Amino acid sequence: MDILTGRGLVVTYGGTRALDGVDVTVRAGESVAVMGPSGSGKTTLLHVLAGIVRPTSGTVELAGQDLAPMSDTRRTLLRRTDFGFVFQSGQLLSELPAEENAALPLLLGGHSRAAATARARDLLARLGLAGTERRRPGELSGGQVQRVAVARALVGRPKVVFADEPTGALDQATGREVLDLLTSVAREDGAALVVVTHDVAVARWCDRTLAVRDGRVWSRRPAPDDEFTAPAGSLR
Repeated sequence: MDILTGRGLVVTYGGTRALDGVDVTVRAGESVAVMGPSGSGKTTLLHVLAGIVRPTSGTVELAGQDLAPMSDTRRTLLRRTDFGFVFQSGQLLSELPAEENAALPLLLGGHSRAAATARARDLLARLGLAGTERRRPGELSGGQVQRVAVARALVGRPKVVFADEPTGALDQATGREVLDLLTSVAREDGAALVVVTHDVAVARWCDRTLAVRDGRVWSRRPAPDDEFTAPAGSLR
């Protein structure tokens, strides 16, 4: 089932097109890597699909809901309930312990502290962090911080998780562990996963790769080189 669809996406900044007529479809439970060099448009595409940036033209639909006519308040709520986010640096709150950082989307959504932290503790255990629930970010390794960020992204059982260079600040071995956990736990929870990266090794962990260059999407499977195939139209 298609869960996230972008059609004819154009984003213009001044006279420059950051996205130039992009069509993307992501299925429920699927992991997709969005790959490309700096300035290619891949992060802009993620922001448009996540409802952070409104496209200049084109539409984004989540499970058939058009994001364009939604108010800013409704879009913010959608990002809290239906979307999860993992960033390169984790972006945890330094004053909160791991379980409260992970539970934050549920706490902000009005869930009881007991229910929110119980769900967070379950995810932390699945991510290999049992016993670290009361540690603050400064007491955790970089890999552990990123696992807490993964737990936070998944705690609300989102439809789609967006990960922007999730292993960029990690060494290779730790990055592999985090990617393995991110992809496997998201799949177990039935969440689609969209990973922005410039790294072929990261893209290999996903079911499919969309390569972005000059604001357009070129479709290919992960490969050990940087060659792009011919431009594609609607990507499925």
